[in-house]
Amino acid sequence: MIRRTARISSRWATALAAIAALPLAACSNTTNYYGAEPGVQSAQASDASGGRAKNVILFVGDGMGISTITAARILAGQRQGQTGEEYRLSFETFDNVALVKTYNTDAQVADSAGTASALNTGSKTRIGVINTPPEIPRGDCAASQGRVLPRIADEALMHGKAVGIVTTTRLTHATPAAVYGLSPDRDWEADSDIPAAMRAAGCPDLAQQLVAFPFTVALGGGVGKFVGSAKGGSRIDAAADLPGEWSARTGGTYVTDTDAMRRASLDKPVLGLFARSHLEYMENRAPGTGEPTLTEMTAESIRRLSDDPDGYYLMVEGGRIDHGHHAGQAGLALTETIEFARAIQYAVENTDPAETLILVTADHSHVFTMAGYPKRGNPILGLVTPPGDGDEDHIGGADGSPVLAADGKPYSTLSYANGPGAVRGERPEPGTGVQARQQSLIPLGSETHGGEDVALFGTGPGAQRVHGVIEQNVVADIMRAAFGWED
Repeated sequence: MIRRTARISSRWATALAAIAALPLAACSNTTNYYGAEPGVQSAQASDASGGRAKNVILFVGDGMGISTITAARILAGQRQGQTGEEYRLSFETFDNVALVKTYNTDAQVADSAGTASALNTGSKTRIGVINTPPEIPRGDCAASQGRVLPRIADEALMHGKAVGIVTTTRLTHATPAAVYGLSPDRDWEADSDIPAAMRAAGCPDLAQQLVAFPFTVALGGGVGKFVGSAKGGSRIDAAADLPGEWSARTGGTYVTDTDAMRRASLDKPVLGLFARSHLEYMENRAPGTGEPTLTEMTAESIRRLSDDPDGYYLMVEGGRIDHGHHAGQAGLALTETIEFARAIQYAVENTDPAETLILVTADHSHVFTMAGYPKRGNPILGLVTPPGDGDEDHIGGADGSPVLAADGKPYSTLSYANGPGAVRGERPEPGTGVQARQQSLIPLGSETHGGEDVALFGTGPGAQRVHGVIEQNVVADIMRAAFGWED
């Protein structure tokens, strides 16, 4: 479904005028970022699905397919001493659920750029592009000039609302870029990433576009795309300092660690860049790190946005779920999913369910599976051990030891159809635990996305529209309708 293609005209000027008069959030300087344990069942969302939403929070678990949700649910429960299967992640308590079809206009299995564009514009487009109409070829700067699929964030600004962006990836990465950006190629994150001919044609990079966009709060990684080599970055001008220029122009606060983020003035916009590239995986974070967690960034954004009298649109991405899967390391993806659920729990417990629509979805899935008849409560990151007296269809396992495959070796519950864990020659025994790389079938340097439907969970005003099997671009329609912006 392709629709609502538009040209950039007075929308941007209107948005800038709106943000200039926008009252910014003001509230207490103390925030309790953590309540109960990660992925807890205490975050029961009140179903206030009628009425109009003042605020919308879109949570995107990048690569969080159904099998990822299931495995993360089990891991979260097992980390609390339970068998795990009966557990529920915070968003699994939402009353409204749908299945979402994720294909791009030119791709059966989607990427994050085309899918994030669909979520933020209400129109599907091709793979690899940010908010450009599908008839424009990828990488064609001239054809993309002055053409953009209308973005939810633009409409929010025109209605006087604040806009926030949170991610554990670079802020110039595909999913966050779809909130504010326009690019015929998702890889044009810094000017040095754009071919010289395309730069000459006038296409700005995504880092430039972010600092030009009138956000209230933007938190994530990727400082290397915003500065030149003098500051350890990759921009063409060695002395480039886009965050410094942004701060001087807007009066906003640029922060690079958690403490500075918390101390930043509440009456000015905040740009937080906490890593040269992506933020560290939760499982690999060093003690005392200056990087905030996804929950901390979500909490800080809600703190800054929630007192705005006209409301806000906030997009929060758990981006490194996707990266763990691409690396073939399910444990990293699952612990990122647990943190993602913790951030959602915080949002549920610290927003008014009568005025805030919370949507939780994924942009796409992965070729990730759990299988092999493991017993109830079997460690989800471990080897398959059968229930009862063993598995008649396989060798071994009758004494409670792992089931053996036909090659005489055990196998893990989790695996991939392709990726860097592919077996070449004689199959080794699989690794276990959170840092293990799961075995896969087809050898690829990076595991790929999957093409099956993903889930959409909703609670709050307008959530009653979350049902059935829908096209991915309809998620934007659900948000627009909840805000009261129906065509």
